[in-house]
Amino acid sequence: MSLEQTFSKQVEQLPDDWTDLSVDLRIADESRYVEAATLVVTCNAQPYSNSKWHWRIPVAHRFGHGAAVPAVVSTLRLLDNAGFAGELQIGDVRAGRVEITHDWGRPDSVTRELRQIRSQ
Repeated sequence: MSLEQTFSKQVEQLPDDWTDLSVDLRIADESRYVEAATLVVTCNAQPYSNSKWHWRIPVAHRFGHGAAVPAVVSTLRLLDNAGFAGELQIGDVRAGRVEITHDWGRPDSVTRELRQIRSQ
């Protein structure tokens, strides 16, 4: 199974209220590390030092600090298309957090829209 398919399948299995997670990524051929690094930079992958995993990718669901799921999917597709084999593992899934925003000074329509987005 490709990296893109593996990630998509794992994300589909998460509950809908997940807010952010981290993905650990390792490529099989370490001699191509630099080449892979130029591709994973598109989703702000953070390199590990002295670890069995090569990169940590922070992913955000609807808000927060991390790459959006489509950005991670695109990055993994780039790796797959370039012929990289490897594995990934989802760790540190957080759920149930809510975006903090101040509603004062905003039109009521914006406040209603934000509430509707958060309730999904």
